[in-house]
Amino acid sequence: MLQIRENHARQQRKDYSHVFRPKSYLDFIRLSCIVVAIELAYSAETAFVSPILLQIGVDHKHMTMVWGLSPLLGFFISPILGSLSDRCRSNLGRRRPLLIALSTGIMMGLVLVPYGKIVGGLLGDRGMSSESPDAGTTNTTLTNLKQTELAEPSISNHVYGFVFTILGTILLDFNADTCQTPSRAYLLDVCIPSDHVKAMSTFSVMAGLGGTFGYSIGGIDWNSTQIGLFLGGNYQTVFAIVLVVFIICFLITVTSFREIPLDLIESDQLLRPLSRTTIQKEIQNRKNIYCIKEATSMELKLTTMKLSNGNQAKNGDCNHVTLKITSGDEIEEKVTLRTYLKSIIFMPKSIRVLSLTNLLCHMAHLSYCLYFTDFVGEAVFGGDPSAPEGTFKAALYNEGVRFGCYGLSVYAFSCSVYSSLMERLISWTSTKTVYFGSILIFASGMLALAVWPTKPGVLIFSMCAGVIYSCLFTMPFILIAKYHSQGCFKMDPQENAPLKQSRGLGTDIAIISSMVFVGQLIVSLSMGSLITALGSTSATLYAASGAGILAALSALNVLYLD
Repeated sequence: MLQIRENHARQQRKDYSHVFRPKSYLDFIRLSCIVVAIELAYSAETAFVSPILLQIGVDHKHMTMVWGLSPLLGFFISPILGSLSDRCRSNLGRRRPLLIALSTGIMMGLVLVPYGKIVGGLLGDRGMSSESPDAGTTNTTLTNLKQTELAEPSISNHVYGFVFTILGTILLDFNADTCQTPSRAYLLDVCIPSDHVKAMSTFSVMAGLGGTFGYSIGGIDWNSTQIGLFLGGNYQTVFAIVLVVFIICFLITVTSFREIPLDLIESDQLLRPLSRTTIQKEIQNRKNIYCIKEATSMELKLTTMKLSNGNQAKNGDCNHVTLKITSGDEIEEKVTLRTYLKSIIFMPKSIRVLSLTNLLCHMAHLSYCLYFTDFVGEAVFGGDPSAPEGTFKAALYNEGVRFGCYGLSVYAFSCSVYSSLMERLISWTSTKTVYFGSILIFASGMLALAVWPTKPGVLIFSMCAGVIYSCLFTMPFILIAKYHSQGCFKMDPQENAPLKQSRGLGTDIAIISSMVFVGQLIVSLSMGSLITALGSTSATLYAASGAGILAALSALNVLYLD
């Protein structure tokens, strides 16, 4: 069946045969370069946005609420973008136009976040000094700073800087999270179903490598280098490097494989994605051909004329007749945008449970990564982000932020390692065991780090965070791809009933992906109050552990179709 489709796709005006052939690891890497770019941007954002906001005078409560602005947009817009992606009729395909638009937003955010404070100074902010030290300051020793007292930062001194930084944060956060949906859909669209597990595992490995590189460059003191001095400081240098690498990786992915336009998919059944339903139809068609071959010569001639609309077929040309045997009832009905939006509201139970599990996983993960550098700077190093610039407490905090970047780098690297082992672990045990066990490992690690906030603990227990991040990148989307490729959802505990409602892969991926927005909104609105109530940033890790335990329990009820 694949060979027939591959040959047919090669005969089109443009060659689409790659969609129906197995991919190599090099192909998976090219398709996954976009997630390296996204994770680079995400690493710069999660490592430095919170310290930047705190250092311009925003308190913890309002700083955490800033992270809720992007999810408010993303929760409502992301599923709609997924639906529009499924129905996009561009000659570039369905996924790449959205990838291009969202990537443009990320690049704008990468410019605004580090330079928002500087732009504010040019527009008249009073808080801008000529040197403006940041997390990379090493010109004076911590000992000499103990007695230094400078003006305490205030948001009233950074009004324009605050506005531009917030705008950049929204652009960067919203587009980085939303861009995951079309990038995954693009990967799955151009891969055959048997390649989906390998594709998603490679995708997750590349995500971990991107995060590892991004967090590692964040841990370097760029102010002591020539490039850092030239670009204007530590934050500016990190974001500039991320921007250059982002553009390169983005171009590699969007030029890797040509997508089949939607018009061709709808008009030619042999160019449609393979699913269990399609395979069953093909098998039935082959049985029909066998029956035809056993009929009389006259019956064969009449049947062939009817099935191929007057085009004659040779007696032994089974492949030719197979391609033509498709009754009008078997052609899939075109699905409108309204139907897709309806599929968002009326989800099968299996997707609801998977969405809940993914939501809790995101809440656990975001509680860790969004505030981790702040946790290390305050709870581990004993620094104070609200201390005046140039003081001992401020320098301790900056040193902690840099060390926190190394912890996040360990977390991202462990994500890559675990992702590379994911397929083997699943084959040795089961999808359910790996999913549940991975979440439980994360919850245990975060609880241990909250109780033991030390430098070794930062590096050791950050590896546990990489485990859940690997699952977030693979498990839900492997399961969604399996649901669609098998055309099957669990309607009854005793059987897997076929899905009655027309659904799009892009829409369901968007629904699952949009859980990150809900999770981030909940975390951002509650974390500030939780930190204030407990009086310590260790509250972020207690919250991560609690959400992880709930996610593990929810994972026990997910439909796995093993």
